[in-house]
Amino acid sequence: MVARLNREATMRGYVPTASSQPFGGWIEPWFGSIDVADSTRAQYLSLTRNHIQPRWGSVPFNAISNIDAHTWAIKLRNSGLADSTVKTIMKILTMMLADAADEGIIPSSPIQARRRGRRRQRRKPAVVLATALDVLRIALQAAALVGEWAAILIISAAYTGARWGELTGLQRPNIHLDNGCFVIDPDIGALHEVDGKLSLGPPKTASSARTVTLPPFLLDMWRYLLEQYDHPHIFVSRDLQLLRRSNFSRRVMRPAADGNLKLINPRVRTQPIREGLVFHGLRHSHNTWLIGDGIPEVGRARRLGHQIPNKVREIYDHVAPEVEAKILVVLQQRWANSLATQFPNGLNFAEDIHLFAFAAA
Repeated sequence: MVARLNREATMRGYVPTASSQPFGGWIEPWFGSIDVADSTRAQYLSLTRNHIQPRWGSVPFNAISNIDAHTWAIKLRNSGLADSTVKTIMKILTMMLADAADEGIIPSSPIQARRRGRRRQRRKPAVVLATALDVLRIALQAAALVGEWAAILIISAAYTGARWGELTGLQRPNIHLDNGCFVIDPDIGALHEVDGKLSLGPPKTASSARTVTLPPFLLDMWRYLLEQYDHPHIFVSRDLQLLRRSNFSRRVMRPAADGNLKLINPRVRTQPIREGLVFHGLRHSHNTWLIGDGIPEVGRARRLGHQIPNKVREIYDHVAPEVEAKILVVLQQRWANSLATQFPNGLNFAEDIHLFAFAAA
């Protein structure tokens, strides 16, 4: 319709300007020009397809105003979208319009930052943390649900602080058990899932590429797991497939942490241990444990892959061995304490939970 009106306007002697064209025609060229990570591109495409295109696709560039855009953002929030999601949507729209201005399609971007408005008092959901005993009990239930590999994955997350993608993307060449550590590669150190496809790529940030030490009990668990199958990755499903976060959450994490008492006759009955705990909460729990054990902030940052200023890193490098040694001692002690609480009379090997046999001695 817009094309027909433009032709008619041209016949009347009026030549339409670029700014009078519908905004939707700019979306595809814009996506072709941006260089972002696959996961970021997938997020931008989804938000554009579901929100930006329906609202602004047929609107001419010169009909998009600052007040209309911000009014739309308020409507999105009122519809139930998370504030972070709305901010990302507005960020995408703003970038699109700013680049259109750079290309001379419009004189300048109509969207300006809001300088007024009520302060939003949105409460962030509290992060659910787990104790070492919680982790042990959740892992036991995970082993009963799908197998020992799931239990070891949960324990590894809690005792290394590594992210989901860093653990599920970990391959044998980067595991150095004789040296008591594993390496998160800067180029292929994380497993990513974009549009349903799994691929290896860089970890979250440059500082996420790091070496992580393992407490003694976890070295034994990993040796045991690596002997069970011949696969490039240490953490794979029972049928030797790469892991998907959503599947793991639904089939393992939720019933292992929340219990499944509401289900009728499940194959494995599980009890509530720490309701609401998500896999990433194990990373937060790890950091909390280290705080409780007096590990300095720079030591925690280095282990978790957080950015450390160069001057601080230089100072830390002089005391790193002592700090790393203490980290392993306190983590080993937490594991031993959780075992002693859960199994005061020793382990019950009749339960066929082999993985905890390593720490029985």
